[in-house]
Amino acid sequence: MGSSLRQWRRSSLAVAAAGLVLAGCTVDDGAATAPTAAAALTADQALHDQLPQAVKDSGVLRFAGDSHPPYRTVGPDGKTVTGIDPDFQQALGQLLGVRTETTIVAGLPAALQGMLSGRYEAFNGPVKATAEREQQFDTVTWMTTRTAYVIPEGSAAGIKQTADLCGKRVAVVTASVVEGQLAKLSTFCQGKQRPAVQVVGLDDTNATLLAAKSGRADAAGMTQAAAIDVTTQQKGQYEYVTQTEEQGATKDNLALYTPKAGKLGPVLQKAFEELFRNGTYARIMKQWGLEDVTVPQPLFDVASAK
Repeated sequence: MGSSLRQWRRSSLAVAAAGLVLAGCTVDDGAATAPTAAAALTADQALHDQLPQAVKDSGVLRFAGDSHPPYRTVGPDGKTVTGIDPDFQQALGQLLGVRTETTIVAGLPAALQGMLSGRYEAFNGPVKATAEREQQFDTVTWMTTRTAYVIPEGSAAGIKQTADLCGKRVAVVTASVVEGQLAKLSTFCQGKQRPAVQVVGLDDTNATLLAAKSGRADAAGMTQAAAIDVTTQQKGQYEYVTQTEEQGATKDNLALYTPKAGKLGPVLQKAFEELFRNGTYARIMKQWGLEDVTVPQPLFDVASAK
């Protein structure tokens, strides 16, 4: 057994959850959060041995993450992070025999650049797997989703279906998969001789939700998983509509990203395969009410394979 794995096992009992490290975080505005769903897993020596030497030496797998419920919800204290991502990170860390750390960053561009510069090893999304990005990153697709638009209850904007968003102001995370879907919705609107959607680009999902709540935007665009979480955790305050295929929607593959140069991708793919096999994946997704956006198996560099 490697010395780094032995050291991790000795120290793991003293490390609560995933050993989260926060920097420059965006604080959530009070949405309820759920407890961790990850059960204790036994470290897999074979997987640990396949980790890049730098990760084995440090004993830490560093993740970037933006504030994006239900993937990552930063608590009012600015220190506590809960969500799907911490649950999966904890499970991956236990399986690989390393600690995991998350640094909260301002959106997808910061996460991608941070990985390329070596500050972080991975980013667990939600981000669409694309052939263009897979030139620099390996991707592990572990869920799918459609785009949804959250509207505050009692809004005067008159949005009862997605087509009602034509000409309205919609807040989205800049450079996100949702921004791309919103462009397709605008094309649909113009094809119906209606005005395009007015895009309000912001740093993270919390900011988009606050924009809709304050009246700066008429709706907040986000993944279906995020919309489910918002309307569940804040019952009676929001409702959502989902973009249809006629309106340009596609069922997107959402993936973990890790730089190809780091050679971590194949190991994380195998680790996710084990989480699927042992039931951890299904358990976490069920706890968060996301059974509708699961995939039957994790997919490696799926966009490049098309």
